[in-house]
Amino acid sequence: MTDINSRFEKAIIAVKQLPERPDNDTMLQLYALFKQGSAGDVSGKKPGFFDFVGVAKYEAWERLKGLPPDDAKKQYVDLVAYLGDSIDD
Repeated sequence: MTDINSRFEKAIIAVKQLPERPDNDTMLQLYALFKQGSAGDVSGKKPGFFDFVGVAKYEAWERLKGLPPDDAKKQYVDLVAYLGDSIDD
């Protein structure tokens, strides 16, 4: 496993153990970076208008279209570290 993949996997675990829940905008950013890092560009049909959470998630991920997955993984790791957990422990 490459270094970025290993750090990404550790960050996925660490984010669940943050001392407090991040605000909604940060949660959307984490979601979008996770999806871009693990699945690549947005796929599937955009959720319906009344699925507010689904639409917000889809649009956050869609904004990252074209970002290479390894770059998204690095940004995810950096954001989790900024929020309070060291990934290298």
